[in-house]
Amino acid sequence: MTIAVLSLVGVFLATYLTLYKLGYVEALACGTGSCEVVQASRWSRLWGQPVALWGAGFYFAMFALSLAGSVGRLAGSRLVGIGLALMSACGVLFSGWLTFVEIAWLHAICRYCVASAGIVVVLFILSVVDLKSDERRVRGDLEKSDE
Repeated sequence: MTIAVLSLVGVFLATYLTLYKLGYVEALACGTGSCEVVQASRWSRLWGQPVALWGAGFYFAMFALSLAGSVGRLAGSRLVGIGLALMSACGVLFSGWLTFVEIAWLHAICRYCVASAGIVVVLFILSVVDLKSDERRVRGDLEKSDE
């Protein structure tokens, strides 16, 4: 459920940035950093859509998968754990690329982007820890059945 809650936080964060990029929010409440510079750059769009919109989709998919893996028929499914780990690994790589772009080419840091990258890293760590604990549980169950 921690993964679901963090994913939902990511949905809200990415939705806020998407609404800004689409013109529904007049100014970002950034305070420090260069959020507007990052959001106005050519790197703020991917395949014609705001990167933040892709992020919202990513976070929503993580939320839906983690929720599905918490209740019902898929509860505790190893495939859900693998899916969460793979998705979050892709998220870490993409966030890493975007952070590199901010630092190396834009010379501007958006604190919302940093927060999003942090969320993705935590989601990845939690997904891997969850997957490893499932692995240990399965191994323990197999050892008990051999006795």
